[in-house]
Amino acid sequence: MERLKPSFVAEVASNDGYLLQHVVERGIRCLGIEPSANVGQAAKDKGVPTLTAFLTPETGAAVRAEHGPADLVVANNVYAHIPDVVGFTEGLRALVADDGWLSIEVQHLLTLMELNQYDTIYHEHFQYYTVASAQRALASGGLTLVDVELLPTHGGSIRLWARPSGSPSDRVLDVLAREKAAGLHDLSGYAGFADRVARVRRDLLRFLIDAAEEGRTVVGYGAPGKGNTLLNHCGIRQDLLAYTVDRNPYKHGRFTPGTRIPIAAPERIAQDRPDYVLVLPWNLREELTAQLSYVHEWGGRLVFPIPHLEVV
Repeated sequence: MERLKPSFVAEVASNDGYLLQHVVERGIRCLGIEPSANVGQAAKDKGVPTLTAFLTPETGAAVRAEHGPADLVVANNVYAHIPDVVGFTEGLRALVADDGWLSIEVQHLLTLMELNQYDTIYHEHFQYYTVASAQRALASGGLTLVDVELLPTHGGSIRLWARPSGSPSDRVLDVLAREKAAGLHDLSGYAGFADRVARVRRDLLRFLIDAAEEGRTVVGYGAPGKGNTLLNHCGIRQDLLAYTVDRNPYKHGRFTPGTRIPIAAPERIAQDRPDYVLVLPWNLREELTAQLSYVHEWGGRLVFPIPHLEVV
């Protein structure tokens, strides 16, 4: 892939400007497009130019008319959240220069299927992409997928590199071949998914019920969106999971949606010294294993529910 030397960078769903603040530091002209006014204001406070708007073909054309075409357009973890994929993609095409680059990061359906990551299926996600389906989605707006990178983010993601014209790289062809071999380009690869999901639920519930019968305490770590899918699908309530903790102070004193499990500050784990800690954001396993190493001081153990139940 050729080295990028952009003179104008646009980021869609730029959030609080975390990425673009580094672009600003390097003296590169940039613009964030963020629909949430309060989040966008946080970016502005950092000195990141931000437009409060949803990306549509019209928005893309207006930005291009005012600022010129972007050499690089970034859209991280937003492409799966869009109900109007064609309109959004047309907006991306309007933003990017004819010789520019588009970078999209999104969870990979291949790893979701292979590793039983069904808890990432929830209301914010309208699509779940293979490289093949992303290739077709991009083409609907006049963009060509030219390269792909496999990333560990969110348990397995893809970074899609697209341009207004070009040809797929060998890496694109390799991943397409892997997806086809897994049966994800037709219905065959999805046939056993429901059975594997049911096994995850049975194994987790069996563990929690056995722990309760033995008088052992189980608490959770994290209150992410994926955790809510898992807890609700399994029907887990406070009798099986005493509470969960989260580092986000805005969640403290509240409850998980549907299952009504209390959310506390992380310090409570050390205070209560539970027998088991169920890690809900399993995709951060390496990081959280290090953070929670103190649990082993009193003989406590960590529990990871996905891709299969593991007590460590």
